[in-house]
Amino acid sequence: MRNGTFKGLNSIILENEYMEAVFLPEYGGKLASLIDKKRNKEWLFQAKEEKLEIPEYGADFSAYDSSGFDDVFPSIDRCLYPENGKVIPDHGEVWALPWELKVEEGTLIFQVKSPVFPYTLKKEITLDEKRLQFNYTVLNKDKENPFYYIWTPHALLNCSTSTELMTEEHMKTIMSVEHATEHLGEWGTIHPYPLTHSYKTGKVMDLSKVEPATAGNCEKFYFMERAKEGKCGVRDNESGSVLMYDYPHDKIPYLAVWKTQGGYRGDYNIALEPCTGVYDNLYVAHAIKKASSVEPGSKSSWSFGMIVGGE
Repeated sequence: MRNGTFKGLNSIILENEYMEAVFLPEYGGKLASLIDKKRNKEWLFQAKEEKLEIPEYGADFSAYDSSGFDDVFPSIDRCLYPENGKVIPDHGEVWALPWELKVEEGTLIFQVKSPVFPYTLKKEITLDEKRLQFNYTVLNKDKENPFYYIWTPHALLNCSTSTELMTEEHMKTIMSVEHATEHLGEWGTIHPYPLTHSYKTGKVMDLSKVEPATAGNCEKFYFMERAKEGKCGVRDNESGSVLMYDYPHDKIPYLAVWKTQGGYRGDYNIALEPCTGVYDNLYVAHAIKKASSVEPGSKSSWSFGMIVGGE
């Protein structure tokens, strides 16, 4: 473990012979870089900016750096909190807040307190050989009411046309939730996975693969089937490199996929997003009883692991 700087900001780095992970406490506790050292591979998408600007609370996510791994909590979309109508900002609150940091026996302990809602979110991070482990705890400080939330790891990954998504075998149906889609139709359109027909071309397309950046589009979809194992990942079929995620399927039952294939600011990246609720909007998730919650005065915990490997 060591201190450093990353694109003009203070960083703290976890490193061993397998991995290097760079965190930015001032910038939402962002994981800014994740390198598989054995394969000299940077897994996290890097924006072109040479220096990062720290966002203000409530900022528009698209107006700032879109790279690395941001925690998205307590909603993905900007929406009203279902119980009192207070506004949850775009991509939630915590990505645009500075996190307190303590270091204890090789563990990074990040904590952030909402300025609007009655919760504190903590994440404890350790590095063990090929695994970067995140353990999360949310404390509901309201003694009378439950606190509802969606959490997802918004980890934008480098990709190419040799990238392949790896998902659980029983996940065979997806629903489009991207209004700017070219291939998958309006929000709510259902498709088989991985093979379906493009609405644009009419041709068969493989949703587990990635189009070239010249495609100039964006796609987002959720799997309709809940997780049974809590595992997903990506493989680079050219290099053989693999990045796997694992998580408790009972607490994180949903899986979304985001593909930026040149259609958003010209960026080129993908994200596998295990989610505690659907579909991006906490107000909607609460209405359809697919939001997570923590009881009054109580805590809720979950975990998330990132594992590097390959041939």
